[in-house]
Amino acid sequence: MYLPPRHVEIIQMAKDKGRVLVDDLAAHFSVTPQTIRKDLNDLCDQRLLSRVHGGALFPSGIENMEYEARRKIAADEKEAIGKAAARLIPDSASLFINIGTTTEAVSNALLDHSGLMVITNNINVANRMRVYPSIEVVIAGGVVRGSDGGVVGEAAVDFIKQFKVDYAVIGASAIDHDGALLDFDFREVKVAQAIIANARHVILVSDRTKFERTAPVRIGHLSQVNTFITDRCEIASVRRICEESEVQLIETTARA
Repeated sequence: MYLPPRHVEIIQMAKDKGRVLVDDLAAHFSVTPQTIRKDLNDLCDQRLLSRVHGGALFPSGIENMEYEARRKIAADEKEAIGKAAARLIPDSASLFINIGTTTEAVSNALLDHSGLMVITNNINVANRMRVYPSIEVVIAGGVVRGSDGGVVGEAAVDFIKQFKVDYAVIGASAIDHDGALLDFDFREVKVAQAIIANARHVILVSDRTKFERTAPVRIGHLSQVNTFITDRCEIASVRRICEESEVQLIETTARA
């Protein structure tokens, strides 16, 4: 899915401010309001923004954006997070990687590793890594979610429980300011909980837009992870939880 430069900038403005207005955008880009309305309608059709009277909102709340659309959000930040996570994982390690666009970025950054054993409930990760002979890929069985290629359900949970691995790379759809890690699908949450329980070192990867969202199902708490990698964390309560719980916080974007 190609996004024109103006659309990319509109999304970034909406992400930074939470909301964009037709008249403001028209003045900013020196185009007509009709042109901006068409831009916003196109972006909302792709579920990259949510339309409101007079403008659009950056998606938040309980609406889970389509997987392909979410890949485009904070793509550079996710790539940097993925590289940071990959640097923590040595060759010849065993690891879980669960479903998510940021965890996929980690899998991309791991392709130059050797001797890895990767257990995943993410078909996208398995398909990408399987062609590398130095990486052994094991995929969980269960119900395949059509929206994102995630393998979920009790069969996947039982499968995960057979392993005890060196590292787990997990994501979350939202991170509450009290440290709660949240998701949308109860079935996926059960898999994530099994992954956390069966790894020696848990790495949470999430860009800062997850602080702005919410989701209804609790995965666990930030204090349960060993390392949290994000592009930037400006939430004082989250930083305090990391410090008090001895969670290593890695920010890939330097703070001003």
